[in-house]
Amino acid sequence: SDPVAEELVRRSKPEPGTFIGSGKADELAELATALDVDVVVFDNELTPAQQGNLKKIFRCDVVDRIAVILDIFAQHAHTKEGMLQVELAQYRYQLPRLRGKGTELSRLGGGIGTRGPGETRLETDRRRILERIGKIERQLKHLERGRDTRRKARRKAELPVIAIVGYTNAGKSTLFNQLTDAEVLVRDQLFATLSSTVRKLELPAGHEALLSDTVGFVRRLPHELVEAFRSTLEEVAHSDLLIHVVDGADADPDRQIASVRSVLGEIDASDVPELLVINKTDIAPPAAARRLVQLNPGSVAVSANTGDGMSELGAALVEALERTTSEIALRVPYERGDLVAAIHRNGDVLKQTHEDDATLLHVRMPTTAVHEFEEFRVD
Repeated sequence: SDPVAEELVRRSKPEPGTFIGSGKADELAELATALDVDVVVFDNELTPAQQGNLKKIFRCDVVDRIAVILDIFAQHAHTKEGMLQVELAQYRYQLPRLRGKGTELSRLGGGIGTRGPGETRLETDRRRILERIGKIERQLKHLERGRDTRRKARRKAELPVIAIVGYTNAGKSTLFNQLTDAEVLVRDQLFATLSSTVRKLELPAGHEALLSDTVGFVRRLPHELVEAFRSTLEEVAHSDLLIHVVDGADADPDRQIASVRSVLGEIDASDVPELLVINKTDIAPPAAARRLVQLNPGSVAVSANTGDGMSELGAALVEALERTTSEIALRVPYERGDLVAAIHRNGDVLKQTHEDDATLLHVRMPTTAVHEFEEFRVD
């Protein structure tokens, strides 16, 4: 739903008690009363104390951007893992906000606890939440082991893994469907995709890869969500190549790009090679798309909706994948058997022979990992 009113408040730094200052809070509270506002939303992260103080001033519910994003995630979580991850994020967000009398937990997915006076009820609620957090973490750990098994199986198949990343609603799932002829749910909504889907991708000249769709990113992605979805997001960090989808029709695509790369850094995926794909050329101003391509050499402009640019994207993916791996020869002394195991973990050993004092290995491995074995490299 559209907001009934918006207000931009400029301050040199947030005010500890109310974030926007008590005077401005009183002024906006009068406006909220006049407009019969039910919920006041801050596009910032509020501390539990600030949120509590603002609720008293506005005399209605006050939520921050984290709560809104969590609510959207909760609506779109349909798989078991997705629902558990969202619930975990909700509990982690709510835990520090258990303060004083009348704490309400009914908004949480599990619906635990109602309102109850006194420290005893507060401690009970806290204990129940911590117990539930522990249970969810154990369940996610079990699901994560299954994902690790599937990831190792994909590695044994010796197919490169490509992950689609991008700002929420940039058209990742539409592009995924266009590339793989899949039927992944596509909606014009924020965070419509929460669970990763993997399909085989047929590329030009007989090349093949595995393509993974991922959850959409957003600027200042809440820490609670990064932590809760870490196991899912780690699929990105373990990929050989990223297709970074940008909404070419967005008013500020540069901010989208910066936001996505910020999250990639947070999940240790900054070093994964990236192919930037400017999407929605069917509705984006041509000059805007050209500017993005010029600013990002090697990028490709496409319309996942109409299919325009798909052949160019396929060729670019083949070239990008060829750059992601290197074939090298390594000579490892017998006393460094630990390195041989590490080499097997990091790449595909094409040939292995034994000399008098060392093992000679011909290996194909990610280019980003080559520097770790540079000391043992031979021409």
